[in-house]
Amino acid sequence: MDRLQALNVFVAVAEAESFAKGARATGLSAPSATRAINTLETALGARLFTRSTRRVRLTDIGRTYLGEVREILAHLQAADDTASGAANTPVGQLRLTCPQEFGRIHIAPLLTEFLDEYPRVRADVLMVDRIVNLVEEGFDIAVRIGHLPSSELSAVRIGQVRRVICGSPDYFAMRGRPQTPGDLAAHRVVSSGSTPPLNEWRFGVDGAQSLRVNPQLTVSSLAAAIDIARRGWGLCRVLSYQVGLDLESGTLQTVLEDHEPAPLPIHLVHVEGRRAAAKVRAFIDFAAPRLRQVGILH
Repeated sequence: MDRLQALNVFVAVAEAESFAKGARATGLSAPSATRAINTLETALGARLFTRSTRRVRLTDIGRTYLGEVREILAHLQAADDTASGAANTPVGQLRLTCPQEFGRIHIAPLLTEFLDEYPRVRADVLMVDRIVNLVEEGFDIAVRIGHLPSSELSAVRIGQVRRVICGSPDYFAMRGRPQTPGDLAAHRVVSSGSTPPLNEWRFGVDGAQSLRVNPQLTVSSLAAAIDIARRGWGLCRVLSYQVGLDLESGTLQTVLEDHEPAPLPIHLVHVEGRRAAAKVRAFIDFAAPRLRQVGILH
């Protein structure tokens, strides 16, 4: 097995945390993948993985090596694309990452349309509520909600979202509507998301007013929190796109609109330069105008 194939096997095993799954991803048998990693470790004089009967984990050296190998393979792929014409024709695997609910509501249906238009592209989407490092984790495009730090990445703004507090009409008929943030102390609050949950809520355009809420119920699932609010049990705080259809239908209503913090921008972020292959440019050109047309993103 040549060195390039061994590097591809290494990345596949690292991502799958399994020799068997990594082997399948590269079209090899598990013994062949194991031999490739053993040969690579011998050549490097360093252990890249710790093995157990149930799992394979990267060592600290292996984790650093993975980031560097991904960079090498990406540059090599860019060179191959240029030589083969793929730099100008959308083709190959497109890897995207986005927040879970944004991916379910907006990216998944948009992506199927994109793949219908560009059948030579394959897509892999990681929907996760954390910041993914595009370069180190090998992704092409990310949806980022919030203000962007300074970086060498390129960004295309597609809109903005509000942070809203909402409840059902039945709830408001039973318990009334809060008029100020301080009134929330007299209401049932359902908290969701982070662990531990972020219960320090900020209000005002500049976010200067801070309020510590005391939720009666905390759930790890955002969808569950919204459903509980939808059924009239309490109030929850979400991003406006997450309850867009509910707000349109009247199933949920917002309160304290005059006290909302400034909206958060939404961007499509990608690696620029030669790494921005035709598949990346095509998706940006396809997705950006369509996402801008979605009213809840403005």
